[in-house]
Order: sequence, then structure tokens, then C-alpha cells
Amino acid sequence: MKRAVVIGASSGMGREFAERLVDAGWTVGVTGRREALLQEIVRRNPGRVACCRMDITCPTGAVADLDRLVARIGGMDLCILAAGTGELNPELDFGREEPAVLTNVWGWTAVVDWAYGFFVRQGVGHLAVITSVGGLRGSGIAPSYNASKAYQINYVEGMRQRMVKNRLPIAITEIRPGLVATDMAKGDGLFWVMPVAKAVRQALHALARRRKLVVVTRRWRIVAWLLRHLPDRLYLGM
Repeated sequence: MKRAVVIGASSGMGREFAERLVDAGWTVGVTGRREALLQEIVRRNPGRVACCRMDITCPTGAVADLDRLVARIGGMDLCILAAGTGELNPELDFGREEPAVLTNVWGWTAVVDWAYGFFVRQGVGHLAVITSVGGLRGSGIAPSYNASKAYQINYVEGMRQRMVKNRLPIAITEIRPGLVATDMAKGDGLFWVMPVAKAVRQALHALARRRKLVVVTRRWRIVAWLLRHLPDRLYLGM
């Protein structure tokens, strides 16, 4: 039996991942802050889904909750970390930046370390994390969000380096979305906003192939390439 834990499954890509994994025959543990939304997934899939309300900005409690959830579903072969937040904040109001730092850096680090450590002790496993194309450059209107995603991109690379050096049979996949039609897509004049189902379908295909990195959807690979190569004098004036 294949068992997965999806962290941040109450909505958006995390919820879509959870539901598609259940449809594919997996037993799934789902976590998030909004328990009522998690219970909806449980009711639609009796006996196949276990849920646990969890707030990753409280790392000690979150890790303990994850241990209990894994025990309830009988183990973990795949962990998908989909929790994240961010706000537009051109005025640099720290009150709007703090949730992104606490969720995308502080709490994110605690749970990704937990998942990595679990798979090291188990000797096998697959860790998937959702970062963002936005992490490739800074943003004047969403500074903490882009910066926190850059942190995640580099942290995952560091974990993969440790895995290779220690010859561990653990797969790590970074899922790097562009704009997806979730609550995270904020602002005016957005373009190429992709359906959640399409982005998750392409990501699951990459997971099945145990790819290191997938940019979803495919057209966002063009944007990612441009962001990496656009000269500063052009990017900063945008």
C-alpha cells in the first residue's frame, strides 16, 4: 500500500494533490490550518484519508502532529509540502510580511527537516516541495514571498547535495509553479494563470519519473528562463 502525507492540503495545489493521490489508490494523510476543509476530503474518501489540523508556524507541535498522522496511516512513502502564504506589500508593512516569514521559512524548515529525517531513518522515500518561479528574482510588490521562495529553492538544493554525498536512496522533487489559479495569485494584470488541475497533473507526472525539478505549467519554463537571464537594468525597471 502506498502512503502519502500532504502538508497544506486544505486548498489549492495541496488539496488537488491529495484528491488525485486518493483516486490513484494511495492512503493519504492531510494537514492544514482549516480543519473543516480537511474533513470534506475525509468524508468523500472514507477509510482512505486521515486528517490532522496543524499550524506549521508552531514547529514543535507541528512535528508531533505529523508523527501521529504518519502512525495513523501506517507509514509514509511520499511527503508533499504544499503549505505557503504571501501578500502583496509594496509599502513594506512588517505586519504583512511576518506571516510569509513564519510560514515559508520558519515553519517550512521545521517540517521539511522532519520529512527528510524520517526518510533517512527509513532508508527510502520521496520528498516533494512546492516553491515558486517567483523565487528566481526579488519582487518590489511581494518582497517576503519571493525572498522566502528563493530560500526554499536553495534549501532544497542543499538537501539534495547532502543526499548525493551520503548516497541516500531518497528522491527530492522541487515543484516550481508559475501563476496558478489559487488564493496565492494576487494582483492586477496577471497573465498565464494556470488551472490547478493542470499544474498538479504535470507535477504528478514528474513525481512518477522522480525528476529533480519541474516547472509547471510548461509555458512557465519560458518565464523562468527569462527571469534567470534578464539583465538587472531591465528587470529592476519593470
